[in-house]
Amino acid sequence: MSTDPRPSPLPLTERQEARRRGILDASTRLACGGGFDAVQMREVAESSGVALGTLYRYFPSKIHLLVATMDDQLQQLHAALRKRPPAATAPSERVAETLLRAYRALQREPLLADAMVRAMIFADRSVSGQVDAVSRLTTTIILDAMGPDAAGGTAGAGRTSAVRVIEHTWHAALVTWLSGRATVDQVTEDIRTACRLLDQPTPA
Repeated sequence: MSTDPRPSPLPLTERQEARRRGILDASTRLACGGGFDAVQMREVAESSGVALGTLYRYFPSKIHLLVATMDDQLQQLHAALRKRPPAATAPSERVAETLLRAYRALQREPLLADAMVRAMIFADRSVSGQVDAVSRLTTTIILDAMGPDAAGGTAGAGRTSAVRVIEHTWHAALVTWLSGRATVDQVTEDIRTACRLLDQPTPA
């Protein structure tokens, strides 16, 4: 049972959703062009054509905005993966193919990747709901890649733990790559190694 006393947010109207979409697109453009420091709330408001006060009603801070941008990028990835799912047979290979496809997309926009990952690292308790949403979506992407049985919730405790380790490895690999402490080949191998946990037999 949830103990969060805050009411659930009301669904956005079509106009509000379009405004939110414009804000996220502006955040993405600015981050792609200049990274974390380029995403300034005033510039985002001007680029998206909304008043600064309106922007803050949607996103209380730059960190909220960039975490939401990461969630949005993952949503787009998830939609693309559902249209063109991984072709491998083994669950471990399908998950590795999925995460490496996402990694290649981030490589094409390293400044955007750095801005989003830095926001996740800097996020405090006020952004916990949005960070949790990113984590849940990452887990869903991994489960979908594993196959219908896993996505349907039939994975055992051992398999669930493996998914958590894969998710942690994925995020850690991004941080080490963005900080220059790991090469592309090292990140690729780390992701493949973590995904092989799915090949281990789970307890009956």
